[in-house]
Amino acid sequence: MLNDHLRLMNIFAVSGEIIGRKKLQKMVYIAKKLNFPFQEKFEFHFYGPYSEELTLRVEELCNFGFIDEIKEEKNGFAHYKYRVTDAGQEFLESYQMDLPNLKECFAKMNGKNARFLELVSTVLYFDSLAKPEVEEKIHVLKSEQSYTKEEIEESYTYIEDLKNMTFAG
Repeated sequence: MLNDHLRLMNIFAVSGEIIGRKKLQKMVYIAKKLNFPFQEKFEFHFYGPYSEELTLRVEELCNFGFIDEIKEEKNGFAHYKYRVTDAGQEFLESYQMDLPNLKECFAKMNGKNARFLELVSTVLYFDSLAKPEVEEKIHVLKSEQSYTKEEIEESYTYIEDLKNMTFAG
């Protein structure tokens, strides 16, 4: 259990700040698909892969005082910002965990918006299917997002870039 919390703490530490619950979910799912050792179980949900376990662990880390969750209202919507607290940083330093290339991977993902990461995580969720079938799933399940063929192609390129970055070290 502690290792699962430490892995999540490392995400926040290397990212500096993550804005958005949906974005956080997608980043962890993508990292898991890239073989980072995240244990949370994911199911397909309205916004793509979602983990109740991840939500609960983040809530626990907030309750421990290791992560700050700051809620902001923006255009009538709630946005959440996450960052490691001083107590969380101190906790992390007590339990070093080696996760090679985590910082680079999460910096690259944190630079993307939640909409794009939703597409990437959906492509990865259906990675056992042929590309045309994945595109069809995206158009059916994600019709409200109106992803273009170019965006879907970009997601495949992005996944390959992440894989190359992850396994280069």
